[in-house]
Amino acid sequence: MTENKQVAELNGKLPIMEAFYTIQGEGHFTGNSAYFVRLGGCDVGCVWCDVKDSWDAEKWPAQSISEIVAGAKQYKSKLVVVTGGEPLMYNLDSLTESLRSEGFHTNIETSGAHPLSGTWDWLCFSPKKFMKPRQEFYETADELKVVIYNKSDFKWAEEHAAKIRPECLLYLQPEWDKSEKMLPEIIEYVKDNPRWKISLQTHKFMQIP
Repeated sequence: MTENKQVAELNGKLPIMEAFYTIQGEGHFTGNSAYFVRLGGCDVGCVWCDVKDSWDAEKWPAQSISEIVAGAKQYKSKLVVVTGGEPLMYNLDSLTESLRSEGFHTNIETSGAHPLSGTWDWLCFSPKKFMKPRQEFYETADELKVVIYNKSDFKWAEEHAAKIRPECLLYLQPEWDKSEKMLPEIIEYVKDNPRWKISLQTHKFMQIP
């Protein structure tokens, strides 16, 4: 963690790359209206990441918890999705406490590479090959979402599914630029392995954030 990020946390602030009201496009909550809070900063380094601008936390303005919550309160939905970057580079206890006190349903998407903090109504665990996830996420995730970039990722997905708690939902999602090639493979895989579901980046089809 850089010194600037430490200062931001000490001041009770978080680096915000963007915050916006939209429709959740992926995973279990696809199709729901939601307020997204995208935190700046990521050290996982996925080569196919579509928000690489989020990696450098120092590029983005730090906001207080009250400012973040005030942004969410402008809209009708009570669903807030915290993402990144890698949001758990920061302690999110205060953020979720404040959101939940205002009646918000708190969701997070994380690679699981950093310690879990915050109180979450839904935890989407999306492990990446570029940094090993922590064991605690296999025990707490509500949704395992594995991005499929090539055929070897199916075996990798099953390795994670074997560790996850039984109640966790399982999703396979094609990497956007590989969708034409990999989606047919995913369709056949899910037909043969029906405990898995398919997640698509439907917001990209709808041409919304």
